[in-house]
Parts: sequence; structure tokens; C-alpha cells
Amino acid sequence: MSRVEDIVAQMRSGPKGIRFAELCRVCDHYFGEPRQTGGSHRVYKTPWQGDPRVNIQDDRGKAKAYQVKQVQRAIERLEYESHSR
Repeated sequence: MSRVEDIVAQMRSGPKGIRFAELCRVCDHYFGEPRQTGGSHRVYKTPWQGDPRVNIQDDRGKAKAYQVKQVQRAIERLEYESHSR
């Protein structure tokens, strides 16, 4: 399987075609273990107020493009906030 950095680079070049297992690996790396893993959804907690979660769903082995974008935005926010401190 690809390295997390390679998967994130692939996500940035285009959200389509990302495998669900790869997106899970990225989310596990950035957000820790999911707080929910029932069925086809995995829910990850994020460290900020508001809507503090990332929800991803398996779509026949692929990740949904809008959820890949959601994860990208969450990663960008994490990186921005960690550099702002």
C-alpha cells in the first residue's frame, strides 16, 4: 500500500479514484482511530469546535469524491493550525 504522503498527494491531484482503504489509512494517520466503524461508514473526531468530525463511506471499494475533499480540507486546517501556533 502507498505511503500516507503519496496518497495525500494523489488526493490533491484529484479526488476521484481514491480507494476507501487508502482514505482510511490517511484518516487514521491524521485523526487517530475512528470513533465509529459500523457498516460502511467510519467517523473520525477532529480537534476543533463546530462540526468536529470527518465521515467517510465505502462505495464498492472506492471513496466518494466529496468525502475525499472533506478530508483534504480537514487536513489543510490541521496543518494550518499546527503551523499557526
